Amino acid sequence: MVTRPATVASSSDILFIGGTGVISAAAAELAVALGHRLTILNRGMSATRPAPGGAEVVTADIRDAAAVREALRGREFDAVADFISFTPDHAAAAIGQFSGRTGQYVFVSSASAYQKPPARLPILESTPLRNPFWQYSRDKIACEDLLMRAYRDDGFPVTVVRPSHTYDRTKIALLGGWTDIHRMRQGLPVLVHGDGTSLWTLTHSRDFAKAFVGLLGRPQAVGESYTITSDEFLPWDQVYRLFARAAGVAAPELVHVASETIAAHDSGRGPWLLGDRAHSVVFDNSKIKSLVPSFHCSIPFADGAREIVRWHDAHPELQQVDAGFMDLSDRLVDWARRP
Repeated sequence: MVTRPATVASSSDILFIGGTGVISAAAAELAVALGHRLTILNRGMSATRPAPGGAEVVTADIRDAAAVREALRGREFDAVADFISFTPDHAAAAIGQFSGRTGQYVFVSSASAYQKPPARLPILESTPLRNPFWQYSRDKIACEDLLMRAYRDDGFPVTVVRPSHTYDRTKIALLGGWTDIHRMRQGLPVLVHGDGTSLWTLTHSRDFAKAFVGLLGRPQAVGESYTITSDEFLPWDQVYRLFARAAGVAAPELVHVASETIAAHDSGRGPWLLGDRAHSVVFDNSKIKSLVPSFHCSIPFADGAREIVRWHDAHPELQQVDAGFMDLSDRLVDWARRP
């Protein structure tokens, strides 16, 4: 049983569940760089973002309760950060696995859980949680409800973190991903949802890591929720133009199509388009900055877009053109141009 409160110190014992994803890999690198003793528990299947040197890697599937018990037998942590719980069943298992074994359990939720469409901007931690469009977001809300109930009833030391669109060099923020970069370079028009003026917030994972690692082991963060995003927000047309500039395209042809129309023709993209990107989002980060005063996002998305395109240009095997999205783009562009 952990009896002492966790403190912010270079000697903190931290467990990351996941640790090699877009968000978690940058946080793992920073945690090690700051001198934390970091253990990463995952299935050992990621080659894109290997665990940083200096971290202990424990190979186990978090969904296999017996394997986790054996892998972590007798161990306690100042903080456990869970990047890969997505459903209430996952959250319930985490409560069972880590009750009494950590001073803080950090649940990585999602800013898509905030009210959609938002009734007011900027979005605060007090903004209601409701998303009728996207099951992923509803599941995150259900996880939060379960974990906060465990905090209120039994003292389970949960902290909730809500990132919005966080990226690294591997992630293209456009509707069609690399296919849209391909279309721009070929001189083809690209789809932009809505009228291109809705506002969006993109946060580099290295910036996110500054705030995230800064709250680990903070006893005053237990029972609280925190938004962690950049303070920069851009209209979607500008996001597309920044990618175009990074790709060497001076004047991309952007064709606007209603989000509902795109969603009606694309069941894969529809839920997250209507449940997140179709709405303007501007976030107030005052709460996390009051806890981590040094937190400041220093990577503007103009730099991020260049980093993304450079990385993909250096990895031609990842330049996958989606034939289905090519066809959908052509059809919806033709439809939008009809008199």
